[in-house]
Amino acid sequence: MDLSRFEKLSDTAWRIAPFGAMRAPGVIYATEALIAAMDDKVFDQVANVAMLPGIVRASYAMPDAHWGYGFPIGGVAAFDPDAGGVVSAGGVGFDVSCGVRTHLTGLKRDQIVAVQQELADALYAHVPVGVGSKGKIELNPQDMTAMLAGGAEWAVQNGWGRAEDLERIEEHGRADGADPAAVSDQAKKRQRREMGTLGSGNHYLEVQEIAEVFDEAIAAAYGLVRGECVVTIHCGSRGLGHQIGTEFLREMAVSSERYGIDLPDRELACAPINSELGQRYLGAMRAAINCALANREIIGHLTRQVFARFFRHGELPLMFDVSHNTCKLEGHDADGKLRKLFVHRKGATRAFGPGDPSLPEALRPFGQPVLIGGSMGAGSYVMAGIATSESQAFSSACHGAGRQMSRHAASRTWSGRQVVDALRAQGIIVKSPSMRGIAEEAPGAYKDVRAVVDSAEAAGLAKKVAYLRPLICIKG
Repeated sequence: MDLSRFEKLSDTAWRIAPFGAMRAPGVIYATEALIAAMDDKVFDQVANVAMLPGIVRASYAMPDAHWGYGFPIGGVAAFDPDAGGVVSAGGVGFDVSCGVRTHLTGLKRDQIVAVQQELADALYAHVPVGVGSKGKIELNPQDMTAMLAGGAEWAVQNGWGRAEDLERIEEHGRADGADPAAVSDQAKKRQRREMGTLGSGNHYLEVQEIAEVFDEAIAAAYGLVRGECVVTIHCGSRGLGHQIGTEFLREMAVSSERYGIDLPDRELACAPINSELGQRYLGAMRAAINCALANREIIGHLTRQVFARFFRHGELPLMFDVSHNTCKLEGHDADGKLRKLFVHRKGATRAFGPGDPSLPEALRPFGQPVLIGGSMGAGSYVMAGIATSESQAFSSACHGAGRQMSRHAASRTWSGRQVVDALRAQGIIVKSPSMRGIAEEAPGAYKDVRAVVDSAEAAGLAKKVAYLRPLICIKG
């Protein structure tokens, strides 16, 4: 990307001055090296988002930003419903509420390595994974409605989780305002057998060693001990969320003219928040959030079952579960006053700072755990939300390393077998139903997660707490 198109605010903040139909500036948080490597399309998409009605402050992009559908992946934007603000299905994404949860194990690396292959095989056999994967849970219409309204609470009530988990899940495991009736029969049909399934693409279940700790006090509060292992689960709302995104994008695209919205890009199809269509989408999207929260809770339950076979203590307490790909109604300081805004985070995660009342009491003094997924080989990070993130990007942070190569290009560059063998040589066991899928997710297809995380910290978005090195990766 041509850096001369930006105003440099700092070593990790780059401003796009309003031009054309932009209603606000754009800001990309990244080092010079990261932003220079981004596709020019990221610039265009950040600018285009700033053209939407009711945008507040700026259109933001995180250090892992790359080209997406309408919004860049890694895009954050907030809209004021009282100023004609809009909700965009493209600003949420197709995999609604795709997110990450991390379980503590209390087990040392040596304990995992002693049964590494057997544990990997058991996890792969017990957690359905891959394109079109189906689970043992089959929902009838009444169950589907209850799940879409209840989220992780519903999973716990049905024996697929623990009540104490709910305190450690964003929104306590259930998004208010979900409207199962706004979800189409086709979306529900796609999800009927997909609860408790990992899916494909960049979704994974990993057993990881806590290899480095950067902040001892916060790590201790989170339960992270160097040399111990955690389990991290990354997945979302599966076919239901994708169907909701597809249907509402289509409907928003044909309705934009009726609402007097001049779209800079058809992929930015949206509707006024206060319109019938906007409210119906929000109801369906919140139902998809609940689907994702329930799905991750069930997968956590399945994972506990496997660990209980191998270890005397298989409780796996939940550290935290947080979504990306959402639009949330939140209170934020804008223009010197608290305003209720609809914050889109697409491929970006919430990063509330210390003292936020929505956080569990035990975590509140330390800020929200921010879970950053990396590639199979490079590892992942736990960060903590910090106070400065509010003014930087509505308390948001990056959600992963971010792709630097398309899936097609990756599959032409590496073979799945090549990737599996290279990772095994590093002590990482990968299990997947698709060798092509492994090639598409090759570590080299992603940006350097360490550079992304360092950039996020330098920009004041979140603070590094711990680095997690993979030992087992169950991959879609």
